[in-house]
Amino acid sequence: MTDTPAPRHAQIDWDELGRPYSRQYDDIYFSKDQSLEETAHVFIEQNDLRQRFSALAPGACLVIGETGFGTGLNFLCAWQLFNACAAPGTRLHFISAEKFPLTRADLTRALALWPELAAQGKALLEQYVAVHEGYQHFLFDDGRVSLTLMIGDAREQFETLDGHIDAWFLDGFAPAKNPDMWTPELFAQLGRLSTAHTTLGTFTSTGWVRRALIAVGFKMKRIPGIGKKWEVLRGRFEGWPAEQPPLPLTEPWYRRPAPVEGPRHALVIGAGLAGCTSAASLAARGWQVTLLERHEHVAEEASGNPQGVLYLKLSAHGTVLSRLIVSGFGHTRRLLQRLQRGSDWDDCGVLQLAFDAKEDQRQAQLAGAFSKELVQRLDRQQAETVAGVTLPSGGLFYPEGGWVHPPALCRWQAGQANVRLLSHHEVLQLRRIDGQWQALDGERVLAAAPVVVLAGAAEIRRFEGCAGLPLKRIRGQITRLPVTAASQALQTVVCADGYVAPPRHGEHTLGASFDFHATGLEPTVEEHRSNLDLLREISPDLAERLAVDHLDPQHLQGRAAFRCTSPDYLPLVGPVADAALFAETYAALARNARQVPNAPCPWLDGLYVNSGHGSRGLITAPLCGELVAAWINGDALPVPQEMAQACHPNRFMLRELKRGKA
Repeated sequence: MTDTPAPRHAQIDWDELGRPYSRQYDDIYFSKDQSLEETAHVFIEQNDLRQRFSALAPGACLVIGETGFGTGLNFLCAWQLFNACAAPGTRLHFISAEKFPLTRADLTRALALWPELAAQGKALLEQYVAVHEGYQHFLFDDGRVSLTLMIGDAREQFETLDGHIDAWFLDGFAPAKNPDMWTPELFAQLGRLSTAHTTLGTFTSTGWVRRALIAVGFKMKRIPGIGKKWEVLRGRFEGWPAEQPPLPLTEPWYRRPAPVEGPRHALVIGAGLAGCTSAASLAARGWQVTLLERHEHVAEEASGNPQGVLYLKLSAHGTVLSRLIVSGFGHTRRLLQRLQRGSDWDDCGVLQLAFDAKEDQRQAQLAGAFSKELVQRLDRQQAETVAGVTLPSGGLFYPEGGWVHPPALCRWQAGQANVRLLSHHEVLQLRRIDGQWQALDGERVLAAAPVVVLAGAAEIRRFEGCAGLPLKRIRGQITRLPVTAASQALQTVVCADGYVAPPRHGEHTLGASFDFHATGLEPTVEEHRSNLDLLREISPDLAERLAVDHLDPQHLQGRAAFRCTSPDYLPLVGPVADAALFAETYAALARNARQVPNAPCPWLDGLYVNSGHGSRGLITAPLCGELVAAWINGDALPVPQEMAQACHPNRFMLRELKRGKA
């Protein structure tokens, strides 16, 4: 860490006509007079997008990769054309890297230059919140159009992508201005991610760029340019050249299962956050989803609390879990824009108190590792100003955080087109017959489909293939406290060992306990007392405002539920393998953990899981719904390959084999 970290956002000057100019690269973002025409000529026409969008069959998705997002101009033009040409039931996935994203204010100013793109520009700005490092996933038009914006160096980001690209927009500041991007290493990633039908357009006609693209398998052609640009390049991928070193293969236990044959129909078992978001993500891809829930309504178990907290417990060391939290937080925040602020959610911020010296030291490291837009370190006086009540210490403030009413998010997701909710349907058994997974409640078949997603927290261990997954249940209880005239001063969520939220519908939510041994769901007086003690530690002032010393814990209202977590605190998301056959197929790993047997993984065809989110479900479950849907649908994954593998259910069987314990 340095005392003066590099700027995270684009540093922009504006000319006399209101057009942006990059200080970092000493270059323009687009030509002064022909920005729309240049995008159409260089990227739209050279990739034949009008014809390709028009020819998309229902259920098909065209994937565009871009090396420099900039002002979003190319994305908006492609989206507008897709809307005009593509048939219903088709999808557009735009994947773009950007080292220095524009601030929201600068993006607003830039997009005002193109009234022709006002509809798409407005939608982008509405979703342009919580955009931080790593993969940031956006959904538009009910999921028909998606944007994966990878914040970071283009080469580094595309190296982590698991998927394929149909059309490349090789864009960015000119090679002379930005030589770090225009490298053979980046071009190698373009080749790796391309298929026999992949095309490419770029504004530069520089000879060494053309030769470098040819070297990774593109057939390149010079095309007349536009305006002052004499020539541009058009390319088509012909295959990875034989003279180049072969591309490394993914280990077989992490490779994609073969696509499931049959109708695009899936079962999702469990209608909490993980299940509802899995259902919505599949439905947006054109799948018919049957969502089975054993209770009367969605979100009646761990996802049923009146207020959950968007709390980012991060690491200054860039762990996979920390990066997942940052990406998941952004995705959830963008989803919440669709709900009712104040009733369903509130971006009031989250304050994490520095309750002892060790925590204060940890917070100092975190504040130095992340941007101030994500987290700010406040002294006690600043923290009290933000919170509206007296506090025992300062702490870390997450200004984009807040609280969510999880059932509202679940209801919205379960209410998407193509999702059919079956309440009072408890699945006790799964069996696969003739390529169909049948869900049974005993003797009766409740529903059947070629694909099933298990999203019922630790209960998924009752089903075939999941009995050995190391999931554990942790009981948590919240306490509901009636608001008082004095307690309304609380303006933000405040956390220490527990949390207390500003009022919603006349109540504060206080909690939550952690009990590794209890098995019952009835709220207990002891845990109400424990929660009140947590409140006294968080803020004696707020405890006094709520008159907790005069409350009888026996008459307090609350609810208890079981969180579900894994030993490494990462969720379990992805396809499931046959445990016995897995151990047999890769038995050699017990003798030599470094070798990679090339035998195909023995998948349980069509069986997937999305579970183990612990107390972070609001942040990780929605993004993991997109991840499991991408696994199933064969899409580019919305998270880096390393992250998808770190969340893969096979990781535990793999570790056991390598340790010789299988």
